[in-house]
Amino acid sequence: MGGQAVLARQGSMVLYQGKVDFGYKGAGFAGRIVGNATGQEMQLMRCTGRGQVFLAENGAHLHAIELQGDGICVSAESVLAFDESLQHEVRRIEGHGIPGGALFTMLFQGTGTVVVKTHGVPVVLPVTPTTFADSNAIVAWSAASQVIISSQVRLRRNAYPGHSGETVNLQFRGAPGNFIVVQPYEV
Repeated sequence: MGGQAVLARQGSMVLYQGKVDFGYKGAGFAGRIVGNATGQEMQLMRCTGRGQVFLAENGAHLHAIELQGDGICVSAESVLAFDESLQHEVRRIEGHGIPGGALFTMLFQGTGTVVVKTHGVPVVLPVTPTTFADSNAIVAWSAASQVIISSQVRLRRNAYPGHSGETVNLQFRGAPGNFIVVQPYEV
């Protein structure tokens, strides 16, 4: 940190060095982001000052994504921290079969860094006309990609009593240069 404010999940700081102040104040939406699938709120802390802040959450892999005036959508569940200077808004993708009825994502635009967390090493793939991703495995995608809900009925490996066997996929469409980020993990 070189004097620029960073917003991070409350409780994610594991160590810091230098003169860093932590506050629990707003991020444009009262310091809360609605969580993916569960509807829980993600509380944010504001880190300011000069020094180094080390963040972690449940042993997740962390990845810094540098934006240079472009935009990225990130599953709200996957956001760990971001530069306060980035424009950000919560978006809701609704669809039948999505746990909780919706997938909450954050759109980030501008110049700065977004830190995302994944279970395992993620894969970055270009968007093609036939790109589908499981709604539980998607981490992020380029903001210019169009997202369409696609439900398919099939038996899942981990089906449990009362489960319909229906899986919800997101179909991505977009011009060449668009991408998606998927983790090797499913809820």
